[in-house]
Amino acid sequence: MNDFQYAYPFASVIEEGTAHQKNFIFSHCSELKEDNAVPCFFWGHITQPFVVAKCLATLAKTVASQFAIAPGVLAKLRDPIISVGNQQLLFEAFSSCNSVYARVSLHNEVLDGEFLKSGCTNIDFNDATVRAFNAVTASEQMILGVGQKQTHFITDKHKTVEKKVTLPNRWIKGLGNVQVYLSEMELAYRLNKAEAIQLFRSLPKQAVKTDYYLVKRGVSYAFAPTPTAGAIKIGGAHRLNLLQGLLLLADSLFIYRNPSEQTVAFVLNFKGVEMLFLLSDNVYRGFSGDGRYLENMIEDVPMEWLVGINNFFKTNEVFSPTMVSIENDINLGTMNTLQASLSSIGLLGYNLLDRNYFYRRLPFKPERLASLNPRLENAKKLTKNNEVQIIEQHDDFVKAHVKGTGGVTHTVIIDGDHAQCTCNWYTNHQTNRGLCKHILATKMIVNETVS
Repeated sequence: MNDFQYAYPFASVIEEGTAHQKNFIFSHCSELKEDNAVPCFFWGHITQPFVVAKCLATLAKTVASQFAIAPGVLAKLRDPIISVGNQQLLFEAFSSCNSVYARVSLHNEVLDGEFLKSGCTNIDFNDATVRAFNAVTASEQMILGVGQKQTHFITDKHKTVEKKVTLPNRWIKGLGNVQVYLSEMELAYRLNKAEAIQLFRSLPKQAVKTDYYLVKRGVSYAFAPTPTAGAIKIGGAHRLNLLQGLLLLADSLFIYRNPSEQTVAFVLNFKGVEMLFLLSDNVYRGFSGDGRYLENMIEDVPMEWLVGINNFFKTNEVFSPTMVSIENDINLGTMNTLQASLSSIGLLGYNLLDRNYFYRRLPFKPERLASLNPRLENAKKLTKNNEVQIIEQHDDFVKAHVKGTGGVTHTVIIDGDHAQCTCNWYTNHQTNRGLCKHILATKMIVNETVS
């Protein structure tokens, strides 16, 4: 499966007039003709240049980090997604191993500029750009312009141009799983600057193979190798060292736990800026391999609905499933399927602090739905080939035999909200990474019977 490729008609241009004025003309590409006529999405000053530059430098370090594979095995990726709209800029990225998701949110308070058009693009953060971020001081200007082809970061000392790059498929899949985990998060602790600094002093500096736990001891917090009551499990805790350079600048730190204990989130709060860090439960587990949304996709929705929503919502606009359901007379089950379908192709994100979804207009077609969800497609093949046999069914209990590979027959049992299977996927992951194809196929057959 190939990554998404984009083509652009011309190279972006920087026009410098006087010493105090720099004009930018950006090349970009969109499926919408009216968007192609827009030269620039955002242009303006950053009023907190030092904080923003440090956050973006941290984002770049995150994308270049490979926690599960030795350096040099994979080409380093530095291609954050930038979303412009709703009076904010969102920079999103995954670590190269896909086990860390990071987001830098710049709100209107730190943006002194003009939002010309909403849009979303991904770029490559090269070494020169990272050096430019690290060299920004609080006393100098930082002008930021975002376009669909290139993004420019200009300060008094450095001028760098970011070239448009490919958006990996695994990022699209990862974005879908990330918003599911974030929507389930519960706020566990709010730490002030002093408490956050003290907490991170207990963080292991070297890579650790065993789980650590965030524990509260009296009025203080610490990372410890053994749990206590109410502790938050953190696999690969050393990944959090990427945030060390931001602690002195942050006003507070919010820590979120997931009921499944499969993820944990840290949010550093600045004035008008947020840095979100979401960790998978270990460094070998990438977010792209999960399928948390698949259960809500066992029923198909009309493709024109997906296209219609994609044409209606703008980047960073609040997406309320309840309101969409009410305003369009869509029942709850269908709305869950629609929401999961949008998530699976990267169109929905989740804002932890505001507790709402936001829309992300990525320049690719929703027909990619099937190719990005092979487990779901394999489940559909099982039902199509009549390879699911219901053995027993009553009330909320279902037992089925499902054909596996190599002539093996797997047994699926669904009892209320609990589902299990005898396949290797379930043995290794249970339902923590989404349902296996055999359980999905069984649920499809049961739904067909009910309907």
